[in-house]
Amino acid sequence: SVSPQAAWCELPSRVLLVLTSQRGVQMYDADGSTMVFWHALDVPELPAAHSVFARGIAAAGGRFVCVGTSFGAVLVFDIPPKGTNVTLSEVLEQHRDPITDMAAEQGQAPDGAGDLVTADDSGTLCLWSSGEEFALLGKIPGSGCTCSSVALWNGIVAAGYGNGQIRLWEAGSGRIRAQLSAHARWIYAIDLAPLTGKLLSGAEDSFVHVWKLSRDPDTDDIEVQHCHAECVTDTQVCGARFCDPAGDTFAVTGYDLSEILCYGPA
Repeated sequence: SVSPQAAWCELPSRVLLVLTSQRGVQMYDADGSTMVFWHALDVPELPAAHSVFARGIAAAGGRFVCVGTSFGAVLVFDIPPKGTNVTLSEVLEQHRDPITDMAAEQGQAPDGAGDLVTADDSGTLCLWSSGEEFALLGKIPGSGCTCSSVALWNGIVAAGYGNGQIRLWEAGSGRIRAQLSAHARWIYAIDLAPLTGKLLSGAEDSFVHVWKLSRDPDTDDIEVQHCHAECVTDTQVCGARFCDPAGDTFAVTGYDLSEILCYGPA
């Protein structure tokens, strides 16, 4: 079964807690007390072996919340500044495989780079520009290896894969700029600290790594520096997130772990 996902979606006018599951999409006020919206998944004509679920959540364009589905569609919800009048404004249909993750720009996107990236089970990435209508800016074909987690920062797409690799792409051109053999097992979590460009990766190999991304001011090349490694003993890491915009602290959890472990400066 597919685990439910939860994400804080910060829009200029309000913060929503968005949950996805095999039944659909739920949106709550920030304190979790009031359900703002519920969207049940329409079940397309699929063979019985196909499960139906929503997965991948991102706030984009200042007023939209985007959610992925197992049939490859990205649902775009238009969020009012207040109240419950949420509408499904658009369905983006470029992926042929289940959506795995998506991310909105966390820094300052270069011209033409777009502000949303979506990923699927085949490893295909789609780059979008948000607006009244979302525009597809580019598609990076998959190589058959699942892209399990993505982040977007200053026009750099950081993508984690089932083979333990992290690949860095230019969001404007779709060119690959770096490839890291980061983990020995499936990567389940990628996060970026918007103030510093620190990149967090967590995987089934029980390791969490912190990297630092930057651009060479002369060549515009993407540079990667390894900053820190943490082994969470006997734990398959399935979730990892920075706890502050500078990336000085991070939280980790794993399968069969009822705790959230927090790490910070010594």
